[in-house]
Formats: sequence, C-alpha cells, structure tokens
Amino acid sequence: MTLKSSLRRGLYQTEKLVQRLRFASRPTPENGWPILLGISFPKSGTHLLDQILLGFSNVAPFSRRVASFFANYDGESGRRRDVEETLAWLHSLRPLDTASAHLFSLPEAVELVATPAFVPYFIHRDPRDIVVSHVFYVTDMEPNHVQHSYFSSLPDFDARLKASILGRPDSDVEFFDIATRFNAYNGWLDCPNVMQIHFEDLINDRILTLNRILDHLLSRVGASALPVPRERILEALEASINPTRSPTFRSGKTGEWKKYFNAEHKRIFKDVAGDLLVKLGYESNNDW
Repeated sequence: MTLKSSLRRGLYQTEKLVQRLRFASRPTPENGWPILLGISFPKSGTHLLDQILLGFSNVAPFSRRVASFFANYDGESGRRRDVEETLAWLHSLRPLDTASAHLFSLPEAVELVATPAFVPYFIHRDPRDIVVSHVFYVTDMEPNHVQHSYFSSLPDFDARLKASILGRPDSDVEFFDIATRFNAYNGWLDCPNVMQIHFEDLINDRILTLNRILDHLLSRVGASALPVPRERILEALEASINPTRSPTFRSGKTGEWKKYFNAEHKRIFKDVAGDLLVKLGYESNNDW
C-alpha cells in the first residue's frame, strides 16, 4: 500500500469513527449495521446511485464517501478479474461502508451479497441507451480506456455504435455484444434480496423510486434504527444528488437512443439482444 493510499484509508476510518460518534444514540439493528452496496451495469447511473446511497449518511452512521469501487474488468487493460479477486473485495468491506461495483452475478458473489451483511441495489438502464452512452464514454471521455484507440479509429459514430452493439469477437481483449455483456449481471435480477432499479425511474419518477430505496434499507435495519421522519430521510437522499459531481455524467436523459439508431442499428441490436428489452421491461415485444 502506497503512502497516499494509506493516508486516504486512515482518513476514511477517521470519518467513519466520527459518524459513529455522531449517531451514537441510535440503536444497533438486530443483525448489526449492514454494508450498502450499489451494483451497476456500466453506463447505467453508477454515480447517481452512489450519491443517493451516500445520502443515508445524513440520517444514519453510514460512511460519507464510497469505501471502494470494484469492476470485474480493469478499464485500462481490459483484464477480467477472477472469482477470488471478486470475493476478496466483497470480504474487505465492513459494516456501515457504502461501496460501488460493476459486479458480475457470479454464484459465489450472489450467495455472499444475499446475506444480511449487505443491503444491495442493482441499477440498470435501457441497453439501447447504454450502447450510445458507451460510445461517447470510450471515445470522448476516457482516453485511458482499453477500447479508446479502437473506437477512435472508426470512421464515424454509426460505426462506433455498431461496435458497441456487436462487440469485438476478433479482439484479444474481451468485449462481447450487448446481450452477452448483460448476461453477466442477470443473476441480480433474480435475487430477491437485491433491489432492482431502472435508471429511467430515477429520472422520471424519482420520489417513488427513492421511497423504494428507503424501504429496502428499512426492511433490513428496521424503522427503530432510523428514528427520523420519513420526509427528512427522503429529502436527504434527494439533496445528495448532484450530476455536476459525476465525472462521466453526460445528459441524464432517457430514450436518447432514438436520436442515434438507424434502421441497421435496430436490426443488429434485435439480432444479438433477442428478448433482452422485454425481459428488462423496456418493450412488450420485439416490434419497436
């Protein structure tokens, strides 16, 4: 561990202690304080969910900053992290941490995250908007990303969008089509202890969604652990949202794919994605 990371860790632990002292009068939940875990499919509102979960620190002794971030793919090298690395990261988390991850639903990870040690949330987005956002991200916003050089070399946005939909099956670095990429997260959809969040609901029906996020936490810790008026908790969650603090936030709009998809993009997306949009609730059939 470098001196800088050691100092950062020390500061984090000090802040956690201050939080515990600040809320020392709060009763400890029956099963102890959990870890708040925000799981996100890439380009689906990771920072938005992080900010909301950190809002709980204003009404409970949870950490005031994200403890750590984990991704199953290293962004700069494209290396896929194995099961042991994934579990080691999950085991490194402590009660009252707030953590964030692009975390595959590996059976071992699902089993651990489903325990009372965690209060997990999984946010995803319309995959058509995801591929559009991905193109902007790797081409214009993250020059160190492993896919940056390739996407920048393509002649235009249409070609880049096709590549984001179809993946790069001929590449030495794993980058699958959009349906295969999402398959790695499918297990979170079927895990009853994980709350599923549509990014679109946080944009179009935020109050209802914040209520659901709160209820998911209360179902684990009990109302006595947060003896604060419900309205005040919701205000804390709402006030924590600040898009300008997200380094990758671009527009925060929904349905942007309609501006970029042409007939060919629609065709190839339907070919590779199958019933993915229906399964996620974004379409009732494949006729869109």
